[in-house]
Amino acid sequence: MAKKLVKHHFGGSIKKIEFKPAGKTNYVFEVVNADGKFIVRISDSRTKLSDFIKEQWATQKVSEKKVPVPEILEVGNEMIPMPYMLQKKIEGKEAMDHPKRLDILYDLGCYAKQIHSIPTEGFGHSFNWSNNKLSKKTTWPDFINKELELDGRLKFLEHNNILPKKKLAKLSSFFEKIKKWKGKPTLNHCDLRLKNVLVNDDGKIKAIIDWENCTSNIAPYWDFSIALHDLSIDGKQKFLEGYGLNFEEFNQMSYALTAFNLINYIPALEKIIKEKDRNMLELYKLRLNGSLDLFSL
Repeated sequence: MAKKLVKHHFGGSIKKIEFKPAGKTNYVFEVVNADGKFIVRISDSRTKLSDFIKEQWATQKVSEKKVPVPEILEVGNEMIPMPYMLQKKIEGKEAMDHPKRLDILYDLGCYAKQIHSIPTEGFGHSFNWSNNKLSKKTTWPDFINKELELDGRLKFLEHNNILPKKKLAKLSSFFEKIKKWKGKPTLNHCDLRLKNVLVNDDGKIKAIIDWENCTSNIAPYWDFSIALHDLSIDGKQKFLEGYGLNFEEFNQMSYALTAFNLINYIPALEKIIKEKDRNMLELYKLRLNGSLDLFSL
């Protein structure tokens, strides 16, 4: 199928086609022909077409802001019976282990600022890119209540004794404040971590990848909660310096990042409980209750 797609769009002979097992949700192939090097992504899930269309819309928008992203040439499901994406190959490697990680994080913070300058309509996963009407959340409370399903998530934490009552009440109070936000939505990548950054040997960012889960959201809160989660203190500081955020402003918003992080752990907790892994559950409780925070009083 990958051969068929490349021949249809470019014609001529294929010099090389190689399966790349790195794809977690797609079949990924690297293709070389007379026109250059390309990546073909094919999904065996028909619903993936929407994700590909969203990714194409988002990368086109951010490229207008000079944010480096892969050039997506074609998205569809007409030529083969599965959703597919054809894009130019980016020469680079993941930034996770690069010796200049702190410099990369500074640059990533700069690009995050540009991403958040792109206005969107509505809130959540369905926004400008989609022609659907019923699945779009037109207000911030709609997103919190219907897409994030806040009440159900809070009940899950209570029912499974993940947080003591006092902390659960505090988390609920955080979200009462969050529900009242009046900010306008903008584009959020939703996974601005080094694993989604391709760099060259000198640490220059060549592309920010994996846009299929991007959302329309109030920035920078949602993106910050995920982007900063895995970083060291030095890494967090570099990212924020690049973003140009006043540290006093960050101090005022940190409660919201904590709230989003706690809520975003629930899918992992559900899996742990389903697998009856009690030891892992207790470790997660330590994390969510702050016992592993060794840097502050």
